[in-house]
Order: sequence, then structure tokens, then C-alpha cells
Amino acid sequence: MSQTGGISLSRRPWLRWLWWPLALAGVLLLWEWDAVARQNLLLEVGRIRLLPWLESPYTYLYLHAFTLVPVLLLSFDRKVHYYTEWKYLLPAIALVGGLFIAWDVYFTQRGVWGFNERYLSGLYLLNLPVEEWLFFFSVPFACVFIYECLNAYVSRDLLGVLEPWLSYGLTALFLGVGLLRLDHLYTSTTFLLSGAFMGFHLLFVRGMARGRFYLAFLISVLPFLLVNGVLTGGFTEQPVVIYNPDEYLGVRLASIPADDLAYSFLLLFSCTTLFDFFRGKAYL
Repeated sequence: MSQTGGISLSRRPWLRWLWWPLALAGVLLLWEWDAVARQNLLLEVGRIRLLPWLESPYTYLYLHAFTLVPVLLLSFDRKVHYYTEWKYLLPAIALVGGLFIAWDVYFTQRGVWGFNERYLSGLYLLNLPVEEWLFFFSVPFACVFIYECLNAYVSRDLLGVLEPWLSYGLTALFLGVGLLRLDHLYTSTTFLLSGAFMGFHLLFVRGMARGRFYLAFLISVLPFLLVNGVLTGGFTEQPVVIYNPDEYLGVRLASIPADDLAYSFLLLFSCTTLFDFFRGKAYL
């Protein structure tokens, strides 16, 4: 199997069309089965360093400016030409973001997580703060920019040789953790969906060099730690996003639940895959 291809299943094309209905049906059953304790959101988390200037009702909006402004300014780089790709990127972000917002609305309603009003502007849509809606635009927009910069400036696929091992290893890791933590709704949902996406990618998606995405994701981890560190209370008196401790893995990187890394991976990999699909660089 090449790093840009999938395993040939030409004799079973029906599986490609049943994959996501079956995966989503399993997740919906999981959501129905798991009972979530309400009013159990944890405000006390490990703080890295208190930054008083972040104690503001516009903290979450500050993070969007921090994420978007540098990317917008660099979008006209002569070698990257990121602005010319927006016609493919924005539909990808809209489709993936719509699914993640529906997931977000449901988990907020169930009490898997919530939002701290002291750091929000006060504007809501479908019971989600507008800042959370913006999250599903600003984060993929910025991280796909990293992917495009690597495509423009790094000719070699540096992780290409390791890609099959990484892909199969990630698939096993995601599915294994998800199955072992079925009683933790955030963990099971995120890891099982990530495993399902990896499986679909390996079996059916061709033309896309997964190793290039993996490198872009690794680079994006640094800004992820900064932004998510603020959101989860690493630099503020209380978290902006508050988690139910019964529903995540129980492991934190300082203030950040480890589950957030898998969540970010799924969001960014799905957006990047659709982006490449829309511009003809990935196909089924």
C-alpha cells in the first residue's frame, strides 16, 4: 500500500457508503446509553501561570484574533497563495464545522462540557456562545494554512516513510481507547469517531499524502497548547471551557484534557481531507 492510497476494496463498494451511517448509528446509541451527571463541571484545574489581562469578557474573542490575524496577513504570500484556495477551504470548513457544532450543542445540553460566562461576550446561538461557533472556523482556517505552507516550502514528504506505521498505529490507538472508555462520553465519542475516520481514510481515500498532514498537525500542536491552555484555565482564574470530569479520560496536559488532542486531530484531518477532495488532490 502506498502512503497516498487506500487498500483496494473495489469488490465491496457498498462498504464505503455504509461506513458512516453505521459509525454514526453506533455513536448515537452510545449517546443514548450513557447517563451524564449534570451540574458536575470542574472549575479547579492545574494552572500554568495567571495572566491578569486575560480576565475579560472578551478573552475567547482575543484568542480568535490571535489565531486569525497572522494567517490573514500571510495569506498573500507569493509562494503559498493561500487566498486562492479559500474557495475550496470554506466549503470544507462549513461542512465539517456544521457537524462539530451539532455535536457541541448536544454535549453542552447534556452537561459533558459548558462555558464560563465571565469570559464571554454574552451572544449565543443555539445555546452556544458565538465565540464557540467561531472556533470551528478560525482553528481549521489557521491549521490548514500550516499544511499549505509545508506543501509550498517543503518538497519532501518527511514522514512519508513512517506514514503507514503512523496511520495503523493511530487507528488502533483511537479505537482501543474509545472501546476501553465507553463510560466516558467525551472520550468514547471522540476516539471512536477518530478511529472510524482513520479507518475510512486508509480504506477509501486516495491521492492525499497523509504524512504531510501528520507533520502539519505536529507543528500545530504548539499553538494548540497556547490557545487551548487559555480555554481550559491554564492562564486564567477559571476555565473558559469547563469539563465534566466523569466524561473525559482523566488525563490532563497541565490544564488541557488529553481528549482535546484527539478532538483537534479529527476536526483538522477531516477539514484537510475535504479541502484536498474539493480541489482534486484526494478522491474516493
